[in-house]
Amino acid sequence: MSWYRNTVWFVKGLREYTRCGYESASMHFNPDDVEVNVAGRSFLVTGANSGIGKATAKEIARRGGTVHLVCRNKERAEVARGEIVTETGNQNIFLHILDISNPKEIWKFAEKFKNEHKLNVLINNAGCMVNNRELTEDGLEKNFATNTLGTYILTTALLPLLEKSADARVITVSSGGMLVQKLNISDLQSENGTFDGTMVYAQNKRQQVVLTEQWAKAHRNIHFSVMHPGWADTPAVRSSMPDFYEKMKNSLRTEAQGADTVVWLAVSSEATKLPSGLFFQ
Repeated sequence: MSWYRNTVWFVKGLREYTRCGYESASMHFNPDDVEVNVAGRSFLVTGANSGIGKATAKEIARRGGTVHLVCRNKERAEVARGEIVTETGNQNIFLHILDISNPKEIWKFAEKFKNEHKLNVLINNAGCMVNNRELTEDGLEKNFATNTLGTYILTTALLPLLEKSADARVITVSSGGMLVQKLNISDLQSENGTFDGTMVYAQNKRQQVVLTEQWAKAHRNIHFSVMHPGWADTPAVRSSMPDFYEKMKNSLRTEAQGADTVVWLAVSSEATKLPSGLFFQ
C-alpha cells in the first residue's frame, strides 16, 4: 500500500508539481494579488539564506516589507542578506542566527524578539531531510526536532506577539510528500522499524499540516496556512535527494516559482478571504 501511495504521489507530481505545472497554473493567476506595498509590516522568515526562504524574503523586500531572516549559518546568512539588500534597495532586512532544532535557543530567541520587534507574518520555512537517524544534543531525532518541534515552539512562542498585530498570518512550508503519510503519534521520533529519511520527512510534513489545522481552531485572530511549493531546484533538494534531482532537474521549478504561493499567502488580501488552516498546493 505504501508503494502504491508513493507511486500515485510521484505521478501526480509529474503533472502538477513541476515547472510545467506551475506555468500552466500561472495562466490563471491574478498579478494584482501580489502587486502590493507592505511597507510598515514585519515578516519573519526561517531558513532564509537559500532556496524557497531566500526567494520569499527577496520578494517581500521588493514590496517594502521589513524582513527578519532567521538562519543557522552566519556566513551564508550575511551573504544572503547583502544580496537581498542590493537587489531590492530595501535596508530593513535584519539577521538573526538560530538553530531551529534547538528548543532552548528558540525560546530564548523568541523572548528577545518579542521585546524588541513587532511581527505581522511568520513564515516557517526552515527544514531538513537527514537520511540517517541522527540525534541532536538534546537527544531528539534531528528531522523531528527541526521540522516539527522547532516549528511548533517558534510559532507557539511568537503567538502572543502576533495576537497584537493587525492582519497577522502564519505560513508553514510543508510538502506534497505529506500525502503519502497518515499522522502517526505513536512514533514521533522514528524509533521503530527501518529508518527512511524521505518518509520521516513526509511524516513531519503531515505533522505540520495537522498543527496548522489545530492552531487555526485555537487562534481565530491569526490566519494560518500551510503549503507545498512544488518540486523546486533548491540546494536542499540537491543535497538531500540527489537521485531525485538527477532524474528531475530539467523539470524542476525555479526557487522563485516555488516561493510564489508563500508570497501570495503572506501579502495578498485575497489569501485571508479563505478559511484559516487550509493546505495549499
